[in-house]
Amino acid sequence: MPDEITAAPGAAPIDAARLQGMMEEVSAFGRGEGGALTRLTLSREDGAARDWLSAWFRRNGFVPLVDAIGNQFGRLDLAGPNAPVVMVGSHLDSQPNGGRFDGALGVVSAAEAVLAVAESLRREGTLSACNFVVVNWTNEEGARFQPSLLGSSVFTGAAALDWALARRDGDGITVGEALAGIGYAGTDTVAVPDAFIELHIEGSPVLERTGQRFGAFTRFWGATKYRVAFLGRQAHTGPTPMAEREDALLAAAYLIAGLKDLAGRHGLDLHTSVGRIEVYPNSPNTVPGEAVLFVELRSGSQAVLDAAEAALKRMMAEAAERAGVGHEVRAVDLRRAGEMDAGLVRLAGRIAARHGADTVPLDTIGGHDAVSLAAVCPAVVLAVPSVGGVIHHPSEFTKPEDQAFGTQVLADMLHVIALDGLAALAAPGDGQ
Repeated sequence: MPDEITAAPGAAPIDAARLQGMMEEVSAFGRGEGGALTRLTLSREDGAARDWLSAWFRRNGFVPLVDAIGNQFGRLDLAGPNAPVVMVGSHLDSQPNGGRFDGALGVVSAAEAVLAVAESLRREGTLSACNFVVVNWTNEEGARFQPSLLGSSVFTGAAALDWALARRDGDGITVGEALAGIGYAGTDTVAVPDAFIELHIEGSPVLERTGQRFGAFTRFWGATKYRVAFLGRQAHTGPTPMAEREDALLAAAYLIAGLKDLAGRHGLDLHTSVGRIEVYPNSPNTVPGEAVLFVELRSGSQAVLDAAEAALKRMMAEAAERAGVGHEVRAVDLRRAGEMDAGLVRLAGRIAARHGADTVPLDTIGGHDAVSLAAVCPAVVLAVPSVGGVIHHPSEFTKPEDQAFGTQVLADMLHVIALDGLAALAAPGDGQ
């Protein structure tokens, strides 16, 4: 395939005002003070956002579908039943007290881009070489149910459906119960696509600091997530002698401090964190009898990640012994490091260049549903700048012009694939 692309830049022009209108509409579901958004997966707010998206699908000629884990799809058949399928989208769920662009922009931009391509093909009187599906994945964030990327993991076969439906939140509600509660326990079957593209806010400051407006995640970091419980003995904080205390939270503190030191020993190649602690009985006047930590290790190097996991196991035992308590591992979630599809990255670069922009190669340290899809089909995450690099915070913001630019590049990518088919992903000169 030649290096040139079939369509001129902007051949499938998006409607920037329509895009912004959609972003404002979806941001109303779970909106809080100061720009905050709390739209936990399968909550009442999430259900309302899903209903909004389903109504949009119907108004614009998409066929709404929902599978058994609640992944929400809008199918637009432009090429017949046996044509390749390109899936585009992200997620509508958020972190508690999070921002309104993480995930939601990817769903809205997908809807706008596919609609723009369909409108362009109609104007041109051109048949499409592929069909399109817009997707909203269930529980990408992993805030209410663990692990994250739950819906896309079931979709790709990396997680069993029954196991996923049985995951419980902090109140003991299962995923299956929550799906039924908002009316999204679906029965539709949706096949793995021939390619998957996800537009996302960068969530870090590289693009902004370098003065660039577009990037592509070429590599994704792996993640090792442990749920670790330290088991002590509940006691009164007043009369119980210090030497006789079996303080589970003390062991947790030792491990947290150790994890920070562990990251320092690997320089920039390892990130560690404990983002959540559950303490029992969580009373000011009671020595904690149990402390559960949600531990994360992340690295772009699988070797570093494996070494860090081995160190974590040693540190858990050492922290428990030092505090005089027991410990156990209650859950482990492993996600290997890897690379995004080179053909999709090249196509994004060619389209962005014709719009006068460089495509900055980036690593994605956070998880995205495209990481799940990368195991079963060509997949990529495209990035637009985050002001200040902020993500998972109410001040999270991507400028409207950057939202529109990323969506236009996405639309033009889809337009080229609609004209040239999957051959658009082939490397120049490879004979395809």
